Amino acid sequence: MIRPLFIVGTRPGAIKVAPVVRATKEHPALDPIMLASGQHPELVRDALATFALRADAELDLGPPSGGLDEMAARLLDSLSAAIDRVRPDVVVVLGDTTTAAMGAQAAFYGEVPIWHIEAGLRTSAANRPFPEEMHRRLISRLATVHLAPTASARQNLLSEGIADSQIMLTGNTVVDALQFVVAQRATAANPTVASLIDSPGPVAVVTMHRRENWHEGIRRVACATLRLLDRRPELRVVHSAHPNPIVRNDVHALLDGHPRAVVTAPLEYGDFALLLARAKFAITDSGGIQEEAPSLGTPVLVARRETERTEGLRAGVAMLVGTDEDRIVADAERLLDGTSGLASTVAQMNPYGDGRAGQRIAHALATRLANVIVLRRSDGEEPPLAAAGTE
Repeated sequence: MIRPLFIVGTRPGAIKVAPVVRATKEHPALDPIMLASGQHPELVRDALATFALRADAELDLGPPSGGLDEMAARLLDSLSAAIDRVRPDVVVVLGDTTTAAMGAQAAFYGEVPIWHIEAGLRTSAANRPFPEEMHRRLISRLATVHLAPTASARQNLLSEGIADSQIMLTGNTVVDALQFVVAQRATAANPTVASLIDSPGPVAVVTMHRRENWHEGIRRVACATLRLLDRRPELRVVHSAHPNPIVRNDVHALLDGHPRAVVTAPLEYGDFALLLARAKFAITDSGGIQEEAPSLGTPVLVARRETERTEGLRAGVAMLVGTDEDRIVADAERLLDGTSGLASTVAQMNPYGDGRAGQRIAHALATRLANVIVLRRSDGEEPPLAAAGTE
C-alpha cells in the first residue's frame, strides 16, 4: 500500500483537500494519512466534519503569538517531527498557506517526495498577495509533482522551466467539494442562513481576510457595503467575518447594528455554499471564493489589486475592483440592476473544473508512485527525489 501524507492547516485547505482524501480512501492501493498542522485547529475540524472526515493526527502549536516567522518556525519543527514518525511515501500539500510551505520544506529535508495540489497559480509580484505568493513559488521549487488546476496554471509552471512530465492538469478540487456538499443538503442548518435563502430580494455575500487588506482595505469594503445598503433598501448583506481579531473587530465596528447586515463567524461550509448559490453577487479577497462562486452561478467582485485566478477574469465571471469604495458601489449596483456583463456570463461558463479532480489525483498517486515505492522498499534505498512521480 502506498502511504500519502496529506498536511492541512486552514479551513480552505481542509475543504479543498477533502475530496482528494475521500478518493484516496476508496482506492485499494492507497492508505492515506491526514495531519492537521494546528494552524487553525477548530476551523479545520469543522470543515473536515462536513465531509465526514477527521484528521488522523493534530499537532499543537501552542497559543498564537508573534508573527509569521515564529509560526513558520513552529510549523517546520513540528511537521518535520511528524514526517519522521509517519514515514510516508509522499507528502501532499495544497495551496499557498504557511502550513503548505513548511510542510513542503519539512518533506524536502526528510527526503520525501512532495506533491503540490493547486500548483502554478501566479500573480505578477512575489509579495502580492503577501505571504501566499512567495509560499507557492517556494513550494514549486521543492515539489516533485505539480497538480495544476487549470491550463493557465500549467503554462505558468512550464514557463518557469518545470518539466511537462512533472505537471498534471487536474481541475480544481473545490468544485468537487461544492458538488459534494450541495448534494448532501436541501436547506441550511443555520436558521439565520435558511431564512435569508428563503426570503425574497437580493442578498450579497462579503468576505475579507487578506493581510494586504488589513485595516484600511477591510474598512473601505465595509464602508462600501454600508453605502450599498443605504442606496438599496431591498438589499441584505451577509459578511462572514474571519476569526482573526484584526479583521473581525473592524467588520463588527462598522456593520454591527445595521438591520439588513448580518455579520457572522465563518459559516459551516455546506450552509455557506447554499448561501453563496443564493447570492446575487459576492465581494471578496478570497482565492477560493473566486472559484466557488462561479461554480455556483454567482458573479464575483474581487477586492484585490490583482489575482492569481485569472481564468475568472478572462471568462467574465469575476471582476477586479480593489478596495475603492466608489468602484465597489458602482459595479455592485450594475449587478443589482442586471446591467453588468458578469451577471449574464457567469451562468454560462465555469473555468475551474468538472468535479473529478479528487479522483484524478488519487489515481495518479496510485499509478505514478507504484514502481518507485516497490523499488525503494525492495532495495532499502531512497530514489533521487526528482525521480519520484515521473513516468
